[in-house]
Amino acid sequence: MTGFRFRPKSNRVVPGFGLSMGITITLLSLIVLIPLFSIFVVLSGIGWKEFIADITDSAVRATYSVSMTCALAAALIDSVFGLILAWILVRYRFPGRRLLDGLIELPFALPTAVAGISLTTLYSETGWIGSFFHRFGIKISYTRAGITIALIFIGIPFVVRSVQPVLEKLDSRYEEAAMMLGAGRF
Repeated sequence: MTGFRFRPKSNRVVPGFGLSMGITITLLSLIVLIPLFSIFVVLSGIGWKEFIADITDSAVRATYSVSMTCALAAALIDSVFGLILAWILVRYRFPGRRLLDGLIELPFALPTAVAGISLTTLYSETGWIGSFFHRFGIKISYTRAGITIALIFIGIPFVVRSVQPVLEKLDSRYEEAAMMLGAGRF
């Protein structure tokens, strides 16, 4: 027999997948690990007393307050209006329904930086929406209201897309039974 050996054909669709996946995971790990390592290095240089003083500083506590209140307000608004929007999209047929359904995907399609810059521009004192409110003395950009609007913009698609499949599978007999028992449309 001659020295020929046949290598079995690989079942992989993408040649070099293992190498490219290894490089990708390595680079992504570095992107995550380098900042974590730098935080560890900085924190190892200070003691617990300084650490507690830093996280209880009045400016830091103000950021906690802004973050938590805006996130809570946005979550409540997203929950209510996301449920209503999902219900409307599932239960009713109307002109522009597909357009509205597509607009819900907009925050998923936009990079976060682009969404932030766009919202800041729209709600600034010279922007389309902000100039209207500026006439009444209401400032939206760089305020709690602006942060809440941005969080609502980012969060409402998650609520709608989470609730929509559940509502689609919900049997209409439950609605009919509720109406027979005296429930109204809402």
